[in-house]
Amino acid sequence: MTDITKPARNPARPYFSSGPCAKPPGYSPEKLATQSLGRSHRAKIGKSRLAYCIDLMREVLELPETHRIGIVPGSDTGAFEMAMWTMLGARGVTTLAWESFGEGWVTDAVKQLKIDPTVIRADYGELPDLSQVDWSTDVLFTWNGTTSGVRVPNADWIPADREGLSFADATSGVFAYDIDWSKIDVATFSWQKVLGGEGGHGVLILGPRAVERLESYTPAWPLPKVFRLTKGGKLTEGVFKGETINTPSMLAVEDAIFALEWAKGLGGLQGLKARSDANAAALDTIVAERDWLGHLATDPASRSKTSVCLTVEGADADFIKKFAKLLEDEGAAYDVAGYRDAPPGLRIWCGATVETQDIVDLGPWLDWAYATAKAA
Repeated sequence: MTDITKPARNPARPYFSSGPCAKPPGYSPEKLATQSLGRSHRAKIGKSRLAYCIDLMREVLELPETHRIGIVPGSDTGAFEMAMWTMLGARGVTTLAWESFGEGWVTDAVKQLKIDPTVIRADYGELPDLSQVDWSTDVLFTWNGTTSGVRVPNADWIPADREGLSFADATSGVFAYDIDWSKIDVATFSWQKVLGGEGGHGVLILGPRAVERLESYTPAWPLPKVFRLTKGGKLTEGVFKGETINTPSMLAVEDAIFALEWAKGLGGLQGLKARSDANAAALDTIVAERDWLGHLATDPASRSKTSVCLTVEGADADFIKKFAKLLEDEGAAYDVAGYRDAPPGLRIWCGATVETQDIVDLGPWLDWAYATAKAA
């Protein structure tokens, strides 16, 4: 193999995984509050910490009081499936898919719930024609496609007078973009993305129209216990005040609280957005300076600022695997290979918990890995 000079400087924190993502700068487990650990989540201390976590999420997200926040099992997947299983079937359904997780919701709707949805698709790197959406139906979409690097530009395409409900899988979008919550009836996410929290817990946000659906409609299929959000035809309000459906990890909750307090210290949502924007701009500069590197999402208006997916000239899956291993072996970048179902390429997380200087320092290492893999 040709001897290719390695860059002199590694990223200080080479954590570029798109989930679980980099922890907030300055994080260490020793900094977590411990008063709730070893205690029941139903004890006063447990419920108060869960409620505090919900209050912090509301504050940092700038979420209006019209919308409820619940901590639920199963990460973002569990939260989104909870919404699907409890609310779909009351009217027609439209599902949008331009990457693997959107396709997952299509599979759930078609093969599990068997509700025969209208499916609007686009290839990886592209966004479907949003003007095709029939808002007399319930509409399911990903705000930011983690595996394709494609996002909706904003919520302008969602009408205020819609008849159906809007269901947004927003797990790589919350805390990174402005979201017009008046246009969102259901949103889900997990702490493991933009906050750099731990996996296993989902967050379910319900607007008033979603609550109305839950209280007025009973689906035809049976619901497992962890999906049940109503009792006697009324919303189980405790779920949205820290009384979780199943036992949460209080360690994961304290971890999320640490991240949310860190975010609040940055200035909240605006501070988080600024960091993510700076990271995406730094990576965009790296891409622009290299003719062998490109964006999978070619339209900047719909290009993710968090899960940025890149094309590599002439690369196949084996080349990308080799490329990523070279970087990992040098401690220069971890977990940057694209998603297994996506076209072969790189995926570099640019969310707020990543430091911009680490993105800058990654650039020369990408050159080194590309040249080394080609010469092998």
